[in-house]
Amino acid sequence: MQDEAGAPLIAADDSPTTPQRPTNRRGLFALLVGSAVVAYALDQATKAWALAALDAGSPVNVVGELIRLNLIRNAGAAFSIGDNATWVLTLIAFGVLVVIIRTARRIGSRGWAWALGLLLGGSLGNLTDRMTREPGPGRGHVVDFIDYFGLFIGNVADIAIVGAALLIGLLALRGIGVDGRRPHHGRHEAAE
Repeated sequence: MQDEAGAPLIAADDSPTTPQRPTNRRGLFALLVGSAVVAYALDQATKAWALAALDAGSPVNVVGELIRLNLIRNAGAAFSIGDNATWVLTLIAFGVLVVIIRTARRIGSRGWAWALGLLLGGSLGNLTDRMTREPGPGRGHVVDFIDYFGLFIGNVADIAIVGAALLIGLLALRGIGVDGRRPHHGRHEAAE
């Protein structure tokens, strides 16, 4: 395949590729950062509100008993797994941040920018709790207050992380890589 000037289109890996729309990496990076900032700010604001407005052990029904506001401080991960390994969860959160930052350099898709931004904002939200809340840095308990069906209690950071995971799953099912390309019959096609 050739461009309008007659030169062959060759991808970075020297394999033929279909013409791609120019990637606005700055715009995608801004989207990633913007979605991370919004997720982080909403998480921290709602946690501050929950600490000021809710009493631990006194749930408030929002949608009957299906969705309630129920303030707890969670030393573990989802479903209170790892209550005695808070420092391990802190190290994992730092590892996730490093992976997101490294991956962001290759961003070429709006979907991935949203997903990584939500994952970054949510991870930073819970990591902030781990570093700043009692009983101390690296061992802090996460503020959770959204009780889902009496099964588990989470926060806005958790919503952002789950949303990111669902979006990443959808992108993977569609075959869209972080760089925005989709492999197709030995070639790479531009994708959103």
